[in-house]
Amino acid sequence: MREFDYRRADDVTGAVALLGADPDARYLGGGTNLVDLMKTGVERPARLVDVRSLPLDRIEPAADGGLRVGATVTNSDLAAHPVVRERYPALTQAVLAGASGQLRNMATVGGNLLQRTRCGYFADVTKPCNKRAPGSGCPAVEGEHRNHAVLGASEHCVAVHPSDMGVALTAFDATVAYETTDGPGELPLADFYLPVGDTPHRETALPPGALITHVTLPPARLAARSRYRKVRERASYAFAIGSVAAALEVSDGVVCDARLAFGAVASRPWRARLAERVLTGAPATAEYFAAAADAELAAARPLPGNGYKVTLLRNLVVAVLSELAEEATR
Repeated sequence: MREFDYRRADDVTGAVALLGADPDARYLGGGTNLVDLMKTGVERPARLVDVRSLPLDRIEPAADGGLRVGATVTNSDLAAHPVVRERYPALTQAVLAGASGQLRNMATVGGNLLQRTRCGYFADVTKPCNKRAPGSGCPAVEGEHRNHAVLGASEHCVAVHPSDMGVALTAFDATVAYETTDGPGELPLADFYLPVGDTPHRETALPPGALITHVTLPPARLAARSRYRKVRERASYAFAIGSVAAALEVSDGVVCDARLAFGAVASRPWRARLAERVLTGAPATAEYFAAAADAELAAARPLPGNGYKVTLLRNLVVAVLSELAEEATR
């Protein structure tokens, strides 16, 4: 067992200072991912800075009519919040689709966004992995990759990001606020995750030592009619093999506005902007929904064992958008 230092932060400034003093330190929220990785030896922090008791556990209205969600809000509290359920139902559905009730009671919003991939090669320290040990290789390309990426991958990494919550937040243009020793900063979630390229070990654009303080959802009228649908290999407590967060605004049978994001198909939640452009102004029919999905998925580069994901996502997009379009006519 490797010994490590444990500190409980009293405030945000103190937490950032504690982490900044040790490059091998990590923030500890609910610990539902980090502690597991410590047990397997993937993560070996010299210090844990416990941020769970910081005053970052509130969900509050934002000045512009959106919603501000603290980084230590638990997944359970986020899913149950009445404003989230009313204004962003896809977010509630995404959170409830993830993990188990016990884990949702512990897991935090900030930690959810920073969770690491569930690739088996990444989790096994006896195997090479460019994400864990840069330059060592990616055995998943030639090995087991059934649940791996079909969009945005590279020869250096084909792992997917496991977050359900992140997919819904990406669809609704959320921003991530953080604090560093140099002061506060903010990143759109669309820019939060870095492309894989040849540096898959660099997962986010957060500055070194940054502490996520809150996530802000902008006001979005169409988000009130939204849906998250997840496909997995068993009925519960399983990561997605494909998922869709969608919102649709329809008037007189024509799509006025659309939001669409995919999960479990790339190293980050995948905002389907090309599909959104195809949808906007088009008839709200299954034919056009399929055309929008095809336009987005034309960039897919599946491996020999995961081409099914392209068909799965196409069918999922058509099904979810058709349901939303039908609801709009009621």
